[in-house]
Amino acid sequence: MDEHAITAASKAVVQDYMDTLVRGDLDALRGFFAPDATWTLAGDLPLSGTWTGPEEILDEFVPAMVARLVPESMEFTFEGLIAEGDRVLAEWNTRGLARAGGRYDQHCLAVFTVREGRITAVREYLDTLHAKTVVFG
Repeated sequence: MDEHAITAASKAVVQDYMDTLVRGDLDALRGFFAPDATWTLAGDLPLSGTWTGPEEILDEFVPAMVARLVPESMEFTFEGLIAEGDRVLAEWNTRGLARAGGRYDQHCLAVFTVREGRITAVREYLDTLHAKTVVFG
């Protein structure tokens, strides 16, 4: 497969993942990840670090973050993708009410690595000061 085809295939996987996230079909997200996939959240938040495998990512990391927000208030808006080879940069916004009372309005960027049609790694970057103040404060 040439570089252009790899780029198109990688971008399609992440586009499908983001569409699934925006639809709120969290159960369907599991199928996007390779068994040894990693999700690394940058920064010094209580949840910062690397989570390995779909179970840790979706059954530990995501619920730990969502538990700090009012689920019914959560909204994801997808901004776009930039891709090159097996790497895809995704941009989205997460909004909601924090259980502590503040308004969470977060702009997120993540670099996804896609191999053989599955997400193998994600490195997520966000405004950690905003998250620390509103969600973890």
